[in-house]
Amino acid sequence: MSDRGPLKFIGTAPAFLEALKRIERFATCEATVLILGETGTGKELAARTIHYHSARQGQPFVPVNCGALPDSLVESEFFGHVGGAFTDAREAKAGLIAHAKHGTLFLDELEALSLRAQAVLLRFLQDHEYRPVGGTRSYPAQVRIVGSSNADLRTLVRKNLFREDLLFRLNGLTVELPPLRTRGTDVVLLAQEFLHRLNQQHKAEPKVLAPEVLQALQAYHWPGNVRELENTIQQAYLLTDGPPITVVDSLPCQCGKEKADHAEACLCSPFTTAKAQAVAAFEVTYLTTLLRHTRGNLTKAAGISGKDRSDLSRLLKKHRLDRAQFTSAPSAHPCDPTQPGLASEHQSG
Repeated sequence: MSDRGPLKFIGTAPAFLEALKRIERFATCEATVLILGETGTGKELAARTIHYHSARQGQPFVPVNCGALPDSLVESEFFGHVGGAFTDAREAKAGLIAHAKHGTLFLDELEALSLRAQAVLLRFLQDHEYRPVGGTRSYPAQVRIVGSSNADLRTLVRKNLFREDLLFRLNGLTVELPPLRTRGTDVVLLAQEFLHRLNQQHKAEPKVLAPEVLQALQAYHWPGNVRELENTIQQAYLLTDGPPITVVDSLPCQCGKEKADHAEACLCSPFTTAKAQAVAAFEVTYLTTLLRHTRGNLTKAAGISGKDRSDLSRLLKKHRLDRAQFTSAPSAHPCDPTQPGLASEHQSG
């Protein structure tokens, strides 16, 4: 898929990479895809990636929040209606399926569909045809369906809240996005990327995440997943005056100087585990910052860091970082060994 651009995802956790592999492969076919995952894990981004890396990429991508569909008008919303079909239907109106013609219809929050709406959707998926409300002619559905849910649909089936036959229709190909709390150092990679974007957007003195903040980010369980992390970094950026971001107010557990009174609450892991996590977080953030500045030039990076080129190569392999992704990246900030926050951190590691 290199001819269509890279996937717009960041991460190296095995479960996450497996999800990306499925997304990439499913984009090449026309079958219905069901994307599962907790809120904030990137389900709509996955759906858009499937669409824009498919043969339908030049056609519409139409997202639908199933929870916002009025139950009494679900047929009209999906199929459209002719003029005079019902009260207030003064003019003909195209439905969501017609708007997504030749493209992709993304049905988000499938669990929110009423049983009546589920029956309407099932009939459409079985026949691959639709007829506008009040109309006499049926039309072929030239659209691909991608659905998503943050609920356990099988549990809903057992509770008679979701139709089993509809689940079978939707569940042809499945992608499950892992929660952020299970993705290890991906938290640091994502936090660095969000901060990099903010630095570029605001064009002020670049800010960096202090080591104690990186440790706190990894220790937090992230119930809102990637979306919550992005919002957290944005808030920390806007509330911090100096270059180092040393406190993230929305996290309940931080061990920095400003949060010393919460230090005891952070002792939620064995010392060796906590230390290994802190070291890994530092290595990832240091490498990404360094290589972004040197545009992936390992020789230059070695000169700045005081490490052998082979040592940097081993660290890249250890954290599954691809040097090529930095070759065209603009510098995040001047990566000079005399800068506090880089030289001192490196020496302490």
